[in-house]
Amino acid sequence: MAAAAVKKLQVLVACALLLLLAVGCRASPLQIGFYHDRCPQAEAVVKGVMMEAISQNPGNGAAMIRMLFHDCFVEGCDASVLLDPTPFSPTPEKLSPPNNPSLRGFELIDAIKEALEVACPGTVSCADIIAFAARDASCILNAGKVHFEVPSGRRDGTFSNASEPLKFLAPPTSNLSDLVDSFVVKGLDAEDLVILSGAHTIGRSHCSSFVPDRLNAPSDINGGLAAFLRDQCPADAAPGGNDPTVMQDVVTPNDLDRQYYKNVLSHTVLFTSDAALLTSEETARMVVDNANIPGWWEDRFEKAMVKMAGIEVKTGDQGQIRKNCRVVYRN
Repeated sequence: MAAAAVKKLQVLVACALLLLLAVGCRASPLQIGFYHDRCPQAEAVVKGVMMEAISQNPGNGAAMIRMLFHDCFVEGCDASVLLDPTPFSPTPEKLSPPNNPSLRGFELIDAIKEALEVACPGTVSCADIIAFAARDASCILNAGKVHFEVPSGRRDGTFSNASEPLKFLAPPTSNLSDLVDSFVVKGLDAEDLVILSGAHTIGRSHCSSFVPDRLNAPSDINGGLAAFLRDQCPADAAPGGNDPTVMQDVVTPNDLDRQYYKNVLSHTVLFTSDAALLTSEETARMVVDNANIPGWWEDRFEKAMVKMAGIEVKTGDQGQIRKNCRVVYRN
């Protein structure tokens, strides 16, 4: 009787361990140091190109961080945002309004891929390139205070359609409820939303993204900033028309720092989606903490970036490793 009970317990423990192992495999399909043996210099190559690109134009760093977000929220982190139109797929993601014409950095990804193909042909995915480039941009633009390892092993997707970004990328006119919903559906939460919004401390925005609802309609935007923006932006700014760009953060425009949260509190942010962070007690408290506690935001930003870079990844036999990031590889 005792022996039977022990055997039953052993079976239950074994099953539990197998279940934990299976869950762990599903939850963490990526690995830190995935290219250690496959292409030891992979991450160093990416960082070298990024350092040079950001030294020439800090906006290149902002472009990579934004590209990671726009890639991962649509079809997962699979570089589908990089694909060019073809007769097989005439309207890929990059032609969708949330990406065109504002998303940039495609030529920088090309340069990184070209360097990696010389070093390790057919080895490093375009999806991993985006993740590495965004990680390195975060570190460089923050003078090293944001520093984290990003797991890799992503594979490149083969599907890209312009209708998909419209479903998953909340526009800058969104209210807080819609923003949180767009994050929750991707496995993120309200804190991730607040933390990742901090990337709006760098980069530029087209006037059409905020003029209609922030300048041409009643809003809480600071009067001084509104006057400045009206000097920079035409009242009829529209995509594809007279649509100049302005810095998102006029205080520290080229630094990835917590200034964004100070701007939210002083109502000196561009987007309705930025201002929306003050419309709930929970997210407003997060804004205050990020603005006032040194190191608080940087620590959470590192974790949120890794979390976002793991959304719906393709690994193993899924997808492919593109030779050219703009084109699906066909045998």
